[in-house]
Amino acid sequence: GTKKKAKCPGLGLFYTILSAFLFSLASLLLKKIEDVHSVEVSAFRCVFQMAFVLPGLIYYKTGFLGPKGKRIFLFFRGFLGSTAMVLLYYAFQVMPLADATVITFTSPVFTSLLAWIFLKEKYSPWDLLFTLFAVTGVILIARPPFLFGSRVTGIEGNYSDHLKGTIAAIASTLSAASTIVILRKVGKSVHYFLSIWYYAVIGLVGCIIALFVLNEWRLPHCGRDRVFLILIGLLGLGGQIFLTKALQIEKAGPVSIMRTMDVVFAFILQVLFLNHIPTWWTVGGALCVVASSCGTAIRKWRHSVKKAKQRKI
Repeated sequence: GTKKKAKCPGLGLFYTILSAFLFSLASLLLKKIEDVHSVEVSAFRCVFQMAFVLPGLIYYKTGFLGPKGKRIFLFFRGFLGSTAMVLLYYAFQVMPLADATVITFTSPVFTSLLAWIFLKEKYSPWDLLFTLFAVTGVILIARPPFLFGSRVTGIEGNYSDHLKGTIAAIASTLSAASTIVILRKVGKSVHYFLSIWYYAVIGLVGCIIALFVLNEWRLPHCGRDRVFLILIGLLGLGGQIFLTKALQIEKAGPVSIMRTMDVVFAFILQVLFLNHIPTWWTVGGALCVVASSCGTAIRKWRHSVKKAKQRKI
């Protein structure tokens, strides 16, 4: 039979841009919240995820635990995914929005490295080059004093918080990359909703325990922060929905490349609403990371296209 033409060419890429914009808005609102710990914000986000996923689990009759042989993978997926979220939110709160966003885009590079180690996937010299580009970008953003001197400009607050935020962002990226490797290992044997369910439940339990240990649990003092918390949950959920829809109707390569618009939105929102102009070091680091991320995406896209053609032959 003849293939059906897409009703709206480029719709998947538009969904990707919309997703990036919603995620950037959620990050901006997180910067605007004053007296709420990043762990508590993560707990609210998990509640929204559970409310969204629960009807889907009931409708598709997937159960709440998943296949016996896959539960340990689902547990680590939930633990690492929620850890990545908490660390990323902390990074957004203590360092410039654009800096934290750029560091998160090193995830594809670290995913390739971890997939080579644990899944025995191919790791070429090109992948090594992209990894070096990503590391260079992170160094330009972190600007360690032993390389750049004691006077580090263009940061929020003191350098100690900037360094903590950088470490948190890198750890978040590594956790997110590990999550993707686990999802590859599980494959299509587990429903997408069940994977998110583990992420939300384990994240919520972990956040509640952490809040009691840190003694940081408290309701926001003013109505504005409460509204921001709700909007962060809704915007994060909307960003995930549009990203999922984009991947359903568009190839992963173009989507991965277009996701770098998140960096562009972060720079724009930081200048317009936070009155923080990025330094040339940050811009240079962003270019290194974006080039690395795009290069990794293009290589994987070309490889998948080549394999598809070989199957047809």
